[in-house]
Amino acid sequence: MNSKAEKRQYPRHPALYTAKYTIKSGTYRDLIANVSAGGIYIHSHRAVERGQRISLRFPIIAFDRRPNVMGTVVRSHDRGFAVMFDDPIEERISENASFA
Repeated sequence: MNSKAEKRQYPRHPALYTAKYTIKSGTYRDLIANVSAGGIYIHSHRAVERGQRISLRFPIIAFDRRPNVMGTVVRSHDRGFAVMFDDPIEERISENASFA
């Protein structure tokens, strides 16, 4: 029996930070619900199209750096959307959902 959690390559970490992101309709800020080395879930009431490219900046980077992270929206519904990063950030993420 395989649950979604068992299929995940990277563990999720809860996070309540604001993400700044840019999609084709503009640049916005919304709350992050959780983050992993492979992706992020953002709470939003915006209609964000599945398959859409996204550029993200979020403030859980060591030394207050906020590099752009690129990804693709892989799931979207009326309460938020999930993004898979182009390149995993596993070497930078730690247990407490902050980056090293």
